[in-house]
Amino acid sequence: MSSSRTVIRGGLVITASDELHADVLIEDGRVAALAATGTPAAESFTDGHVIDASGKYVVPGGVDAHTHMELPFGGTFASDTFETGTRAAAWGGTTTVVDFAVQSKGAALREGLDTWHAKAEGNCAIDYGFHMIVSDVHEETLKEMDLLIGEGVTSFKQFMAYPGVFYSDDGQILRAMQRSADNGGLIMMHAENGIAIDVLVEQALARGETAPRYHGEVRKALLEAEATHRAIRLAQVAGAPLYVVHVSATEAVAELARARDEGLPVFGETCPQYLFLSTDDLAEPGFEGAKYVCSTPLRPKEHQAALWRGLRTDDLQVVSTDHCPFCFTGQKELGRGDFSKIPNGLPGVENRMDLLHQAVVDGHIGRRRWIEIACAAPARMFGLYPKKGTIAPGADADIVIYDPHAEQVMSADTHHMNVDYSAYEGRRVTGRVETVLSRGEPVITDRQYTGRPGHGVYTPRSTCQYLT
Repeated sequence: MSSSRTVIRGGLVITASDELHADVLIEDGRVAALAATGTPAAESFTDGHVIDASGKYVVPGGVDAHTHMELPFGGTFASDTFETGTRAAAWGGTTTVVDFAVQSKGAALREGLDTWHAKAEGNCAIDYGFHMIVSDVHEETLKEMDLLIGEGVTSFKQFMAYPGVFYSDDGQILRAMQRSADNGGLIMMHAENGIAIDVLVEQALARGETAPRYHGEVRKALLEAEATHRAIRLAQVAGAPLYVVHVSATEAVAELARARDEGLPVFGETCPQYLFLSTDDLAEPGFEGAKYVCSTPLRPKEHQAALWRGLRTDDLQVVSTDHCPFCFTGQKELGRGDFSKIPNGLPGVENRMDLLHQAVVDGHIGRRRWIEIACAAPARMFGLYPKKGTIAPGADADIVIYDPHAEQVMSADTHHMNVDYSAYEGRRVTGRVETVLSRGEPVITDRQYTGRPGHGVYTPRSTCQYLT
């Protein structure tokens, strides 16, 4: 256990709003004070365990608001458990994840939430919360939404994709949105026209187009844009806020930008895979492209510029991972000969903070925007701020000592996610996590894992803080 008092000395503290050479005093798991390095106030921080952060960044722990540990999908399960997945998150500088509990068709929301609590409790290295996937909207479900908000589950995900699995029709979506307009919840939308996509899938397979690259070709950007537009207008009719997950296409960003220009409470998230990978990866020879099958799909490279621009202009507010790993051997291979049977999802919970720091190095975003989109904005969006997402007196001491100059090569040989490949294999990036504190306790210490399952606790959330 850490001593109850820790001092981080000499680093550059970076939050979404400020950069300051400051010492940070931590007492009993929370930030007690900050003071400019070398000042009498900073010198008065004594009697604690000292971490020397000279030459390093001191940043808030990342908040990954979109993960799927142990998710049942396509006849198999995501390969990371809450234990392995949260440990890998910590290695990557993320100290809070918000995962998705799943309502099964015909079952209560409560049943799904209880199941996910049971999976996570006592197993997590870092703190966690839950969103609720709503896949069966009826009168009882709507009543349960109100109850869940009281327990700190304040966001509900619906799918315009995956008919027969998670799909909701427009009427069900409208009803859930009307409910969230009343109870303060936030509807998260997987915006793709799944009914139309299924037709294109069937036609492609009939033509003998079975390789992984066709997964991207049938899930057309226009069908993401159409669904995004429809979700926005349904939310507008309901008078409800909307958060569109894993935005990947130029045309979908344009729909969000238009809605925000109209003053609508509409928000968007993208993911590292859409910023750094493309259909070139899906088209890798043989079956290798299966490693990159996720939904929404990877797009041609030219879409990346619109996503970066959206992140700079705040038309996109959050970068999450949609971490949903499936091993290439034995899991992705379920789709050999039929791309529609490849489990959809990529590993990435460990890579997000580093890839976004690389974006700073490359000049796509500034340092404070890095912290905004990876820490502060997701914390605000999902009712965790300022407990999470910043370094300020009273905040949880979820803090990362980050070496901005260290170089690393991303690889399945060295990552800690429970999956047999890396989506970023061989990619050289600048910047690396050195030490990670979760509520003041060291989880990673000088590149060694010092955490434990069960340190991470369930963290109830308030409602979206962009709406108050």
